[in-house]
Amino acid sequence: MMDRKPVKDIELSAHNSVSELVEQFAETGGFLSVKINKASKIIKDMNAKKCTKFLSFPANVIATGTRGAIRTMIDRDLVDVIVTTCGTLDHDLARLLTDYYHGDFNMDDAELRDKGVNRLGNVLVPDTSYGVPIEKWMQPFLKEIYNEKERWVPCEIWREMGIRMSKEERGSQSLLAKCAEKNVPVFVPGLTDGSIGSQLWQFWQDKREFTLDILQEQHKLSDIIYEAEETGALMIGGGISKHHTIWWNQFRGGLDYAVQITTAPEWDGSLSGARVKEAVSWGKVKHEAEHVTLEGDATVILPILISSVIE
Repeated sequence: MMDRKPVKDIELSAHNSVSELVEQFAETGGFLSVKINKASKIIKDMNAKKCTKFLSFPANVIATGTRGAIRTMIDRDLVDVIVTTCGTLDHDLARLLTDYYHGDFNMDDAELRDKGVNRLGNVLVPDTSYGVPIEKWMQPFLKEIYNEKERWVPCEIWREMGIRMSKEERGSQSLLAKCAEKNVPVFVPGLTDGSIGSQLWQFWQDKREFTLDILQEQHKLSDIIYEAEETGALMIGGGISKHHTIWWNQFRGGLDYAVQITTAPEWDGSLSGARVKEAVSWGKVKHEAEHVTLEGDATVILPILISSVIE
């Protein structure tokens, strides 16, 4: 049946809060704005119940100021579990120790390479801000935890990193430090796919007894899943972090709440492009679940969405 609810105009004033603006989105009939309103309500519903809340995202957003929005989510108890990629560890540590810089999508990449600068979209990551600082920080850290014990569950290493990172000059800006403070476990299923992973391998060259117990980590994740009364997820992009989130939730019958933010088209067949509703066919999201997919840039959508929730 045709929806007879009339489309209403947005009313803007100098006194509008973000939450008031997002509330108006429900009436605008305006494409993505309606979805932002729905996503806001889903996240509020997740937090109004005994729901274990997952947040999955790729590393690229941590190279941007969006790290601050994610850190705020953790500080406001909007996240119980993080699933992400190794690059998140890289960028969080590198930005703790040094700076990244503004660039442009149209810069000359050959010229940048000659100058020792890596381009991540429109963010510039100099060699001096990435590999060397990470190595100088990681190797003493790994030696320290190795002296405590030889066998480690990876998520325990990320927690130990967060504890030590909190003591650095910029410790308050660190995502891992905030996770350690709030006891939010961080799972990195592709832990060798990044600079931190390379540091683990490099350390292992001399200390072959150093062991990463990835199966015990999966057991920790399974305990979280099976003990949850309900589960919900906010997923940015796709890839291994999204899949690990929905994969484990299928073992309890699927997510009860799901929000995804993505820029990928559905027709490319990727997990980034797959809308949340596709996961219903796999049993990874319950067919009666509250869910929505937001098509757009997470560096814009996430701050608006989370501001509307915490206000």
